[in-house]
Order: sequence, then structure tokens, then C-alpha cells
Amino acid sequence: MNAIVHPPRKLAPPLPLLITGVPGVAGYNAFLHFRRRHGEAVLGAHGLDNVPMRHEGVAACDAASRDQWSRLFDRHHFAALLNCGGSCKLKSCEMDPLMAWRVNVHAVANLLDALEGRDVRLVHLSIDLVFSGARGGRHVEDDFTDPVTVYGRTMRIAERMIQERRPDATIFRISLPMGISLNGHAGAIDWIQSRFKKNRHATLYIDEIRTPAYTDCLNEVLADVLSRDLPGLYHAGGPRPLSLYQIAQVVNRVGGYRPDRLIGCPRRDAGPMPPRAGDVSLDSSQLARALGYRPFDPWPADEQYVPTHREWHYERPAHESGSPELLAKVLYRNPRRAS
Repeated sequence: MNAIVHPPRKLAPPLPLLITGVPGVAGYNAFLHFRRRHGEAVLGAHGLDNVPMRHEGVAACDAASRDQWSRLFDRHHFAALLNCGGSCKLKSCEMDPLMAWRVNVHAVANLLDALEGRDVRLVHLSIDLVFSGARGGRHVEDDFTDPVTVYGRTMRIAERMIQERRPDATIFRISLPMGISLNGHAGAIDWIQSRFKKNRHATLYIDEIRTPAYTDCLNEVLADVLSRDLPGLYHAGGPRPLSLYQIAQVVNRVGGYRPDRLIGCPRRDAGPMPPRAGDVSLDSSQLARALGYRPFDPWPADEQYVPTHREWHYERPAHESGSPELLAKVLYRNPRRAS
């Protein structure tokens, strides 16, 4: 595709803007990004079951209360809503399906009730785990959804609810958002790095394939899509499929951690709880065509940090000095663009 890589201009969403789910990696980075650009015109919200976020412009809201959402909209007259809410804790969702339903489905229903009769631009984030990954990956938007987890099933229900009630909304299926987190352990990089920092083993799957994307890229795409009329469902994953094991290889080597702390295994050795998806990599070319440019740089951005074999993370070239500081610079942030 002969298209530019980055958005052609700095884009502003309709304001004021409400961002839900700010404790998550995608929501937290989006909130910081839009708040830097638009100040007090951007507000964030999180559920009552989350640790209170001590940041100006963020409020706790009972996701189970449609009245609270309605009062929030009445008070601030939001012109746009970026919904990043939901529980992505696979095991917790399996052990407590009612919680998963309450957070991933019922909360969306309450938001939609609050939006009833209001002229509000809605962008909703879903997930690649609506697929089982049993059919070879590189999924396109029309592929049959067959989630293997409670989390994936509830997110699929939320997608369909939004499509039925708000056909003007944009739904993004994302993969692993790569960026900083509020609590330091919410994201994929966080968990993997925390194991290595404590000199503990980290076991990752060689046959669960995702399409990670920098939140720096995702933020720009969200700004663009919020500012235009782009209804429908789109895949928003990065262009480089990687297994969870390969992602951990990158974190291990770039962070300068002991290579023998990383263990790879197939999903069949993981046990039944929680169930694991296979190749759920996303094909995001439909989004690129709709936008007119390639929206995501590959993660990691530098080819030298892309694993080439199972023992790649044991290789430590003399010119390459891994460290947590380097990791923060090139894995949490996209060195190719400023957020």
C-alpha cells in the first residue's frame, strides 16, 4: 500500500471527551495523551473496584449504575466517549463469570443507556481474544468469532450490543497495547519484566500469537478516528505478529536480564485454567485503507530487537548493552514518533 505512515495532521476529538477504563494500559496512555493535548476538556473514569487514581481529572464511577453515568454526562455534556473499560484478567473472569459479565457487558449496557438521545461520538475498544486462534491467525473483521475464554465471550457480546444500539460507533479490536501502566504491573511488558527483575522464571507460550502495538501509535489513531465519522468494526493490531515467548525474549534481552530465566512451552502444557488462545494475530489492512495511511509501526520498532530463533535472547552483541532504561526507551515508547 503506497500510503504515508503517520496521520497527516494533529487531530482533535470532539470535546469534552470522557475516557473510561483509565487503570488499563490502553486507557491510561490515552488519558495521559489527550489530557496533555486538551487539558481539562478531557476527563477519565474508573470503576469503584479499582484502586483510586490520584490524578486530576479522574473520577470513580459505579459501572453498574446507569444513573451515575447519566449524571456524569448531564454535568459535563461530553461530545465524545472513548470506552477502554473492562476486565482483561483471564483467570479472574474464568473463576467469576458474573464479575466478567458485570464489568465487560453490563457496564457497556449502562453506558449505552446514558448515551441514549445524546449526540456523542463513541469509540469502543474490544480485543483479539474474541478469536480462538485455531484457524491460522491474520484474522480479518468478517472472520467467525469463537472465543475460548469468558473474557473473550463477554467482549464479543459487548461488541454486538454496541453494533445493534449504536451503529454509528467505531469498534476497535486491539491486541497487546505496549506502553506504561498506572500500577506498574497491568501490561504484558510489566508482568514479564517483573519476573526478571526479581530473578524469577517467566514461562511464556510459544504458540500464542498476538499483534502488539505501541500505545504511542494507538493514541494517534484514536485521535484521528474520534475526529471523523468512521462507523464500524476495525482491527487495530500492529503489523508484526509475535508469540508471547518472542515478546518475552525481547523484554529479556533489551532489559539486560538473565536469559536462563525465560522458559518457553506450548499451550497444551499450561493446564486448563485459564484456557489459552492460539494464533489470534490481526490483519489491520482494512483500517489502513479507511484512514489512508499505515497506522501502526511494528513493535519493537528496531529490527535488531526482533527474535530470529528460540535461543536469540542468549545472544548479547558487544555493541548492544541491554538495561531497564533502554527497555523503557524503545519498548514502552515508540522511538520513531513522539506521543
